[in-house]
Amino acid sequence: MIYITLVCNMGMSTSMLMNKMRKSAIDRSLEVDIVAMADSNLPSSDRHTDILLLGPQLSFMLEGFKERYKDKIPYITVVNQMDYGMMNGEKVLDDALAMLS
Repeated sequence: MIYITLVCNMGMSTSMLMNKMRKSAIDRSLEVDIVAMADSNLPSSDRHTDILLLGPQLSFMLEGFKERYKDKIPYITVVNQMDYGMMNGEKVLDDALAMLS
């Protein structure tokens, strides 16, 4: 199982993207667990995360996230702005999974 966490300011836009990513994963029979949350909830979350995806609006915080979670989350990146805006869950999922190879 691969655990992906999406974060944005409020967790709302990433929730829409999460649903599209989940559908893509189900359609392809992938063993992926995807959740979305506000960035302020991440520090108190005890959820295991393999890949942390930041909404583009948090791109300025990328280095801070990498430093803070370097021993806990192996892969941290920002979702492509175009894919985020278009809510292209399949592409975002593909990009996330590509980080593992």
